[in-house]
Amino acid sequence: MDAQLLKLHSVFPFAAKSVITPKQHFNFPSIAHNKIPLFPLFLDLETSKISRNHTTASGKKDAIFNEEAYEAERLSMDAAARESMAQKSEVESRDSEDPKAWKWVIRKRVWDMMELRNIAQFPRPVHHRIPNFIGAQVAASKLSELDAFKEANCVKVNPDTPQKQVRFLTLNGGKKLLTPQPRLRTGFFSVLEYSMLSPSAIKEACTSVGVAKYGRPIGLKERIKVDLIVIGSVAVDPKTGARLGKGEGFAELEYGMLRYMGAIDDSTPIITSVHDEQLVDDIPVEKLLVHDVPVDIICTPTQVIFTNTSIPKPQGIYWDKLSPEKLGQIRILRELKSKIECETGQNLPCGPSEKLPPTAQRGRR
Repeated sequence: MDAQLLKLHSVFPFAAKSVITPKQHFNFPSIAHNKIPLFPLFLDLETSKISRNHTTASGKKDAIFNEEAYEAERLSMDAAARESMAQKSEVESRDSEDPKAWKWVIRKRVWDMMELRNIAQFPRPVHHRIPNFIGAQVAASKLSELDAFKEANCVKVNPDTPQKQVRFLTLNGGKKLLTPQPRLRTGFFSVLEYSMLSPSAIKEACTSVGVAKYGRPIGLKERIKVDLIVIGSVAVDPKTGARLGKGEGFAELEYGMLRYMGAIDDSTPIITSVHDEQLVDDIPVEKLLVHDVPVDIICTPTQVIFTNTSIPKPQGIYWDKLSPEKLGQIRILRELKSKIECETGQNLPCGPSEKLPPTAQRGRR
């Protein structure tokens, strides 16, 4: 079929209050950074190379992404991001004054160990990824047996490979799956539901291509209650619930935006699935930042650990922690910040500038 052009207009109107809080679900305290009113936000998503039509479970035909082109672009962007993060980590780990240098020491140790002991699966090497560990499906099965999972109607799951089985079990169990756009590069979150899919499409819907094909994009206006969050990790401390991701900070931003929407609160369980060898005991809680997300439950191939974490959970978007460079990566946050400032006549705080790796600079040529 001839190539077409698909243009999606997502309108995210905001209420006068900064947090959309259905009374039957939430009762948040007033917090300083959530006192700024919001207003309409418009986001255009443009994609080309639409190749064919897809018939959904409801019988409607929708244009979908050219799968090969989408996957090629995703792999290219992921490779560029990993290269950028590798160079950034080298700079930060050598800088003894950088407050995040210690994180890279732990991450590298875990990544190196997983490669050395061959406890990782494709894609490899695991460096600068959420590692796809041996036994990920077993850990996912243990997760699915938890009451928190069984009782959840809507589960937010990260898009990484080791949590693919969790996404499958969520959809196959008739639950609503909320998953972020990879690196939030094209939008926000997508929602998938069992009723939207044919039985043969469920496995594909658990992949990034499947999310693009079958998912329903949502905006910040969406009145959604998330009952459980599943998050990927590079390392996690079972005694404290302290967690390290791969270093890009998107899990923290996703959590902050859901909190900002009123979709979650302090009581929303956070679970991670990892290999037993990813359990560490040297994450210094006192060095964690206010936006770092702790976990309540850890599922490994051999055990389930309830951390009883006392680490405070982030309360929303911390604008003073976002560097101009990070804002430059995420259009939805950039536009939101600009419109809030325009509406209020006040400048939101901005975090310190980050050192851009050479790959980011070369991309501008």
